[in-house]
Parts: sequence; C-alpha cells; structure tokens
Amino acid sequence: MDIFEIEEPIMLRKLILLTIFLFPLLQFSQNFSELWVGHFSYYNISEVVQGNGKIYASAENAIFSYDTQTNELRTITTINGLSGETISTISYSEIYELLIIGYENGLIEIVFDNDDDVLSVVDIIEKPTILSTNRGINHFNIVGNLVYISADYGISVYDLERLEFGDTYFIGSSGEQIQVTQTAILNDFIYASCLGNNGIRKAQVSNPNIIDFNNWSIISTGNFSAIESVGNQLYTIRNNRKIYRITNDALSELFTYPSLPVSLKSINQNLAVVLNDIVYFYDANFNVMNQVATNSEYDTSFTSATITLEDIFVGTPDFGVLKISINSSSTFEEIRPDGPLLNVPFSINASLNNLWVTFGEHSIQLNPYPLNSRGISNFNDGKWINTPFEQVLGARCLKTIATNPNNINQVFIGSYVDGLLELNDKIPTFLYDQTNSDLELFIDPDPNFINVRVSSTIFDSDGLLWTLSNRVKKPLKSYNPTNNQWQSYDLSEVIIDPNDINGFNDLVIGSDGTKWIASYRKGLIGFNENSGTNIIKNIEDEEANIPSSVVTALALDKRNQLWIGTFEGLRVLFNTSNFFTDEDVRAEEIIILEDGIAKELLFQQRIADIKVDGSNNKWIGTRDSGLFYFSSDGQETIFHFTKENSPLPSNLINDISIDEQNGIVYIATGKGLVSFRAGGSSPNLDLEKAFVYPNPVRPQFDIVEKKVKIKDISENVNIKITDIEGNLVAEAQSRTNQRYNGYNLEIDGGTAFWNGKNLANNLVASGVYLIMLSDLDTFETRVLKLMVVR
Repeated sequence: MDIFEIEEPIMLRKLILLTIFLFPLLQFSQNFSELWVGHFSYYNISEVVQGNGKIYASAENAIFSYDTQTNELRTITTINGLSGETISTISYSEIYELLIIGYENGLIEIVFDNDDDVLSVVDIIEKPTILSTNRGINHFNIVGNLVYISADYGISVYDLERLEFGDTYFIGSSGEQIQVTQTAILNDFIYASCLGNNGIRKAQVSNPNIIDFNNWSIISTGNFSAIESVGNQLYTIRNNRKIYRITNDALSELFTYPSLPVSLKSINQNLAVVLNDIVYFYDANFNVMNQVATNSEYDTSFTSATITLEDIFVGTPDFGVLKISINSSSTFEEIRPDGPLLNVPFSINASLNNLWVTFGEHSIQLNPYPLNSRGISNFNDGKWINTPFEQVLGARCLKTIATNPNNINQVFIGSYVDGLLELNDKIPTFLYDQTNSDLELFIDPDPNFINVRVSSTIFDSDGLLWTLSNRVKKPLKSYNPTNNQWQSYDLSEVIIDPNDINGFNDLVIGSDGTKWIASYRKGLIGFNENSGTNIIKNIEDEEANIPSSVVTALALDKRNQLWIGTFEGLRVLFNTSNFFTDEDVRAEEIIILEDGIAKELLFQQRIADIKVDGSNNKWIGTRDSGLFYFSSDGQETIFHFTKENSPLPSNLINDISIDEQNGIVYIATGKGLVSFRAGGSSPNLDLEKAFVYPNPVRPQFDIVEKKVKIKDISENVNIKITDIEGNLVAEAQSRTNQRYNGYNLEIDGGTAFWNGKNLANNLVASGVYLIMLSDLDTFETRVLKLMVVR
C-alpha cells in the first residue's frame, strides 16, 4: 500500500492527460520576478546534468542552465519559486521536458521548460512516519514516466505523467528504513546501493508485490556509494574505492581509485566516474574513452560531470562549471551566471547603484571560530566584481563595511580577526592592525592569541571613520583618512572590565554627534565627546524597559528617534536629546492592536537588523521570522516577508541595506542575497530636480500595475494632477496619501506613484496632464507636464 495518501485535487500541467486527478500535497510556487531580484552565487556546483540541448547545474540552493547552442545562461532561484533549501540532486526528463530537483530535507520540486511555475511536492517532508533525519533525497533514476527516488529512508516511485507518488519501498532486512544512495534498472530488475552496511539489494520490477521487503534480496554486503547500468552492463562503487562489474549477481573487481569517487553516472552510453581531481568516461565495456584532470590554473576539485558530442562539462566548488573541449582537454572555460562569491552574505552596504558584500560570519555570541578566509563581492552598475581572499592582504572574517562619503572610491571593511582593511578604487591597499595603528589586540590570557576584532565601522558627517573593537581597553576609535590621525576613547564608566562584555553589535551616529552603541551584555550605550568632556551612559535592564542586555541593532529615524533591536524584542527611544540628562530615561515598546487586542510589536523576537527608508518606514530583520516592513510609527505592518510567502531563501536575516535613490532594499540571509524594489526613495531638499517617468506613457505600458513615478520630490509636498483644462484628476499630500494604502496617487518618501486613475476611479483618457508640486514648508512650486497615450 502507498504510504502517501491522496489529499487534494489540482489541475494537471503539461504533457499530461486532460483529466483531473487527485494529487498528494502539490503546490505551484509563485513567480516574483517583477519586484524581486536574486543575487545568488554560482561558484559552488554540486551536480551537472544535461537535457534538451542544455546543461543544468545545481549551486547550493539555486539552478542555472546553459544552452549549448546559443551559450545563453538562465537562472532558476527563489525568485522563480524555488524553496531556497539545500539541493542534494537533480535530473532531467527528455520525455516530459522538465527538471526534477531533490533537497536534503526531502522536498522535491519540478521545473517545466519554458514555464514560470515551479511545482513543489511536499509529501516526504510532511510524512510523520519518516524521521526528519531520514528524508534526504540522494538520487533520481528516470525510467520513462517513472522516477525512482533514492532517499535516506528507502525508495519511492513518482509518476511524471500523473504527477503523483506510487509505491514506497522500505527494503531493510526486516522492512526498516535504510539509506539508499542510488538505483539502477537492468533486465526487469531494480538494484539499490546502500550504506549502513546494507550492501546491494535487488528486486524484480514487474513483481506485483515488490513493496514487500521479503521480495528484495541481498547480493552483496558492505557500503556502496553508487550503482549504474550502461548498455547491458551493471557497475557499482564500494566505499573501499573499488569499482565492480556485476554479472549474475556476482561482483568482479575492475579498478581501485586513489580516492572514493564522488559520482557515478550513465550518460549517452558512457559511464562517467568523477573523482576529486579527475573524471573518467568509459564505454559500456569499461574502456576509457575520455578523461579530464585538474590543472594548476584551476586549483579545485570536481563534483559532477556530463559529456556531449563536443564538450565535457564538470562541476566544481570554486569556478562554477568548467567546459572542456573533447579535442583539447587542457583548455578550460568557466561557465556560470554573474553573482557574488558565496551564498552566505553576512554584512552588506548599499549606495547608488553599488553594493558591497562580506562573508565574515560569527555566532550570535560574537565568536568567529572556526575562522573563515573569504573574499569580498561588489555589485556595481549591474555587474559583480569579486575579490578572492588571496587579494585581501590576509584579512580574515571580513565583516562591517563603511564607504567614505567624501571619497566614494575609498572603502573600509572591518576584519573580525585581523584589523581594518582599506580599499581604494575597489583594490585592497592597506591593512590596519595593532602594529601600524591605534587598533588594539583582543584581551586574552594567552599571549600567542593574536586577534584584532573590529566589529563596527561608520563614517560621521565630518568624514571621520568610527570603529568599535571587541574586548579591548579603548574600544571606540576615530580615524581621519585625510591626515591618518587616530583617536581612542575608553568606555570604562560603563565597561569597567573588557572581559565583562562579549563586544558590540552595531553603531550609529546622531546629528548631534552622539555615538549610539549596541552592546552584548551592557545594553544600549550612548557616548559623546562633548567638546573634550566625554559623556557616557547606558541602559540595560527592566528599569529602563530594555528587555535584554544584548542589544543587536540600532537605527535613528528621520525624527531622531532611536529604534533598538534586542535578543528579546524591539524598543524605541523617542526622546534621544535628554538621554544623558534624564535619570529615569526609558525606552518604550510599540503597542499595536491585533484583532482588537493590545499587543507588543515583535514581542520577544530576536532582532537582527533595522533600517529606515526614505519614507521613515522601518525594515526590520529577525533571526528566525523573516523580514518586516512597518509604517513610520510601527502601527501598520506593510509587508511581512518569509521564505514561505516570498523569495527570501531563509528566515534568518543577517543584514539589510537600502539604495535610497533607487528604492532598492537588499537583504542578506543565511542562504543567499536578494533584493526587493520597494520603489520609494529619500526626499530631496527642494523640487528643483523633480521629474516624471515614463513620459510619454505609451499604450503598451501597464499604468495601473507599474504606475507613473514622480521622482525627487521634497519631504513635505502637495501634488495635484489636472487635465489640460484644469480639472482635478488626483491629489496627494506627503503625510496623508502615503503608499500601500490603496490611493490612486501615493507618496513614498521622495517618489510619488500614480496608477492613471481619476477621482471617479476610472482610467484617464489620452491627453496632456499637469503635475503641480507645492512644498508645504518652503512654498516652492513646480509644474511638470505628462503625456498619456491610450
């Protein structure tokens, strides 16, 4: 009996009988390509397959295809509906023109050629009789309309024509679940290679009672990583590094490899055996037809391979897919889409058409070990520039990023182990540490422990770079890039012993020069040099209404209110001006009404980051609940994005940064980088540069959905749109018709959005329209003309 119960009907898709079937737990994922962009890395390839004239490669939690005729690259990511989970295997069906994707957690997804939808099959991950540790998908064996799924629990059969599960085989000696690595079919028999000393097992495919474990026989004991048929031959690889031919259920040893092969695959009557440093292609009789080895130029390892009539394609963890001509096996070509170095972005910093990304992870307790040695990625004008670790002057665990506002070509990146890295024109040029700057060594009783942990970097309005270093005597420092002068400040009035605090999580600077510091164990710290008379204060307990002494994120909004993220929720310091003088200063929670019940906003949530956009709205990332977008006062949740309802590849948010001029929000998650085009921008000081686009609005432009944008407006503005005869068509005011409230004309920071409808909620006719802008503070006015063609 099938372990997968039939639960709900859905419509059949492509190349399927025109009948309605009952399907188990199938879901079609939404395509989000309109507002979202994925910035995934395609360097680390786990598997390469071919089909329909294309090469498909899996890169951790994303896929790309390469057309062998046109060289066109196409990505398939969470933007297209993939789950964002870690991919374990892929395979392609030529008959049904689809790619089937298996995941480590048991999820299966199906991508149809030339189709925007992704079909998710969640039966395995939602089946309680299969332990979560046993759900990993190891291999797909496509035979006609059936897919034999090798998994950590056994074997399942999936019908690609009906898009539904058939039987599942638990083939342990007593019917228990055992780990099956691969299957092969030869002469009406299915063979399964198994781990856990469960050997190779076989059963007759046509046996109507194949589901009974008693009908499976053992032909060899031991651990086998793979099994594959080519022609009328059957081959298997044992974990002793040997490959065998199986004839009449007897194993005959053929060869012992220097390392355990990582892949065994049948491709166009060839047998591909992939080792870390070499790929062999054999014919059905085990004669070597082609081989490719690593070389000094590409110092990497191999993960998977496939072969066409002209080329060999090999997956690597460092260069994407390597393309090698059969006629010239020493010439490699890198094939991969543009993207950052890695899919673990930790810190990001965005400005106009520019984004810096670092990958220097540490635990939530600020422990960077085990240390990582990773480079830097820079996204500039739509192109990725990747700087490998070998070029960053030995700086490990690169983390926080600051761009000099007086010289945008100068960037400083804090290393959480080795100091402060300076880049000029995107080139690492200098590494500051305890030997050549005021930076101090991490205090440790072991004199051989050499760490300079720069945890935060930020420029103030005067062009001084401010840094925080963890576990040192004078953690707060300023650096003037124009004269190379350092200044150090101790925080001993609050932090008597540096060992009493793990370190610092965030640093922001107010308009009055106050440095607001998010600390681990000492709560919120405020510091101001105060013209040479340093003042310092902290709040860290329930008396000041701070829910946790671990403050994780800070943001000053446009009303000079300080938003405070902690391990256990959110607080706001509404009056920052009296922080040092008020003995009873308190932060406040945001109270909202939910179904008529008063609740605390983000109650006990672990806040990871807070950013304020041009509309003074708040983007708040959490450690496990995704990304929130709140109105300026926090009373309205405009969006709550999770991996379940959006292209976020993970609900763990590491960092957020906003390109305010373009209204693009970049989100660094635990499983990749994505961006969301919110559309709003920071307001200008005046109306001098205000403009409208597209202009003219042509018939093919979807004005209702894409909207006309009025850009570079001031902060407090009234907008009237009239026809050429002066009849009012639409009106909005900055603090009234704010975005996401369903108005025809909405204002979001420095941008207004018009959906082309008039006061009667009808689309306007063709003609010339006047856009009259009035700044309500300065009384400045401006008139723009817009042509609409219907």
